[in-house]
This record gives sequence, C-alpha cells and structure tokens, in this order.
Amino acid sequence: MPRSMTGFGSAEVQASSGRFLVEIRSINHRFGEVLVRLPREFTPLEERVRGAVQSRVSRGRVEVSIMRDNRAARIRAIRPDTELAAAYTQALRDIARTLGIGGEVTLPQIASFPDVIKMEEAPEDVEGTWPLLAQGLDEALDALVAMREAEGTRLAADLRTRLDRIEAGAKEIESRASAVVADYSARLRQRIAELVGEIPVDEQRLLTEMAVFAERSDITEEITRLRSHVAQFREDLFNQAGAIGRKLEFVLQEMGREANTIGSKANDLDIGRAIIAIKGELESLREQVQNLE
Repeated sequence: MPRSMTGFGSAEVQASSGRFLVEIRSINHRFGEVLVRLPREFTPLEERVRGAVQSRVSRGRVEVSIMRDNRAARIRAIRPDTELAAAYTQALRDIARTLGIGGEVTLPQIASFPDVIKMEEAPEDVEGTWPLLAQGLDEALDALVAMREAEGTRLAADLRTRLDRIEAGAKEIESRASAVVADYSARLRQRIAELVGEIPVDEQRLLTEMAVFAERSDITEEITRLRSHVAQFREDLFNQAGAIGRKLEFVLQEMGREANTIGSKANDLDIGRAIIAIKGELESLREQVQNLE
C-alpha cells in the first residue's frame, strides 16, 4: 500500500547518562531530506541517525530531534596541577626577594590561583549510549511509518474513487465517439440543404468530406492509451512497493496529455463536457499524489 509523506513518531529511552526523547516529523518534499538535531556531545552520531532514517523513509523532509532530559550526574574528578603550583610558588618567592618582603608562601595562597586545582568530568560515553538511542530511534520510526501508512491508505481510497470516475468518463466518451461522425454528417447535409435548396448535391464529395472528418476526429487510440494509463496507475498504486509518488506524477502527466488530445480532436459538446470532468479528477489526483512517498 502507498504511504503518505506526512507523519510523526516519538519514543523515550533511559540511559545511564540520562533520559532521551526521540521525536521524528516528516512533511512533503520533492526529494528525500533528513535533518538531525542532537545534544552537542552526541554530534558524532549524526550520520548513524541519518542512515537509520533513510533506510526506512525514501521521500519527504524528515526532522529528527533527540533531546536529553533529566541529565544524570556525571563522575567528576579533582586534579591538582602541581607544575603550575610550583611555578606560582617560585614566582611569589622571586617577588618577595626582589622587593625585600618577608614571609612564607602558604598552601591557601597557591590553591587560590587559577587552574591550580581543576575539576574534570568524565567524557561522555557516546558509543555505549548509541545502542539505546538506536532502539528509541527504531521505535519512533515504527510510529512514523505506521502513521504514514495509515494516511496513505486513506489517500489510496480517494484515488481509487477518482480513477473509477475517469474510467466511467472514458467509457462515456467511447460510446459517444461512434455517433460523432453520424451527427456531423446529418448537420452537414442539413446545412447544405439550407444553402442550395433543390440543387443536387455531389454525394461523392460529401462522402469524402465525412471521411476526412472521421479520420481527423478519431479518438480510438487516445481512449485506449488513457485506459492503459489508468490501469498502470492502479497497478503502481496498489501493487508496487516502495516510493511511488514521482512515478504516479509521470503517469498523470500522460493521462492529462491524452485527455487534452481527445478534447481537441472530438469536436463534440458532450465529449467536451466529459473531458472537463476528467480533467477535474486528474487535477485532484495530482494534488493527492503530491502527498505520497
């Protein structure tokens, strides 16, 4: 079944470094585009996240947001910089000797200088956290794909109804096409009779004119191709897996081309009305297909 390009999915995972919320949104787009937002420490995972999404979604603009909430306390270590402390101590002694100032350098004095005592946090365990993030990403993708499939099913039902109307219009046109030449012949004879009255009409000339009109207005091939395109549309819509939206757009272009040709060749009011109805359905189909993956 076809899938829509719009959807939403989310999931939560609990890791040692905190609780993560994964949200995925997708909207219509001519191509496939994946935007990823991660906590700064997890930026190295961006390509993995993008690859996971692209393996499940072929078309549409997809925004992935992974946010950390309730960040767990990270292990901290206090580290003295003894070399820097020794340099400070020597500097103070040099100043005291130069200025003739007495007194000893004390530990509180040295400890108060910048960077003598440093507090360091343990590095983020990105690789260790990735399996849990990947699990949350899969859950959010499952929800996103399920929503896209549900919307695709609703779209397919509407598309099927419109295809039925186009086929009914093609059938109506076909039944009317056989009478177009006869109607033209009757109108032509009536017009000639009104113009020439009792003067004999060259029957052979009249038959030739009707033959030319019949050939010029023959729409048999166009109707056949229109029906073939409708059948192809159905086949792709309901039996082809994967992204089908762009292919269906191309098939619709071909259907529109045949409808235009029929309308220009038929030279008949009833057929013209049927073509207008078909074009209306084609336009609705085009709008709906733009939502399909």
